[in-house]
Amino acid sequence: MAEKTLLLEVVTPDRQVFSGDVDIVVCPGVEGQFGVLVNHIPFLSALNVGEMYYRKGGQAEFIFLGGGFAEVTGEKVTVLADSAERGREIDVERAKRAKERAERRLAQGRTADLDWARAEAALRRSLERLKVAGR
Repeated sequence: MAEKTLLLEVVTPDRQVFSGDVDIVVCPGVEGQFGVLVNHIPFLSALNVGEMYYRKGGQAEFIFLGGGFAEVTGEKVTVLADSAERGREIDVERAKRAKERAERRLAQGRTADLDWARAEAALRRSLERLKVAGR
């Protein structure tokens, strides 16, 4: 008996990051991480900044997501991401520089000209990108 798979599509406003059949998809939902197997109940979820991964034949692949939405049907998962990068596509040096800039801004403390939430978000994005790149 042939194993059933899900069709996974990960797209951003600029490009298609991935499209293919997979065994499982795990995404960073705003309510927490969730996993999807074939024949999952349909739902829609907002996504957090973080790592998603999928497995095909025991091999895991990781993708950084910069937020977005996931639509799940019984046979397909569509991820509409604000931004997305496969681990091997991430420019590690650029991510390290972004992390250092965000840490310097946050180290200044709360000032009138510092957008604290934006600096924290930049730090989180850079840390997540580095985590995915290291996988």
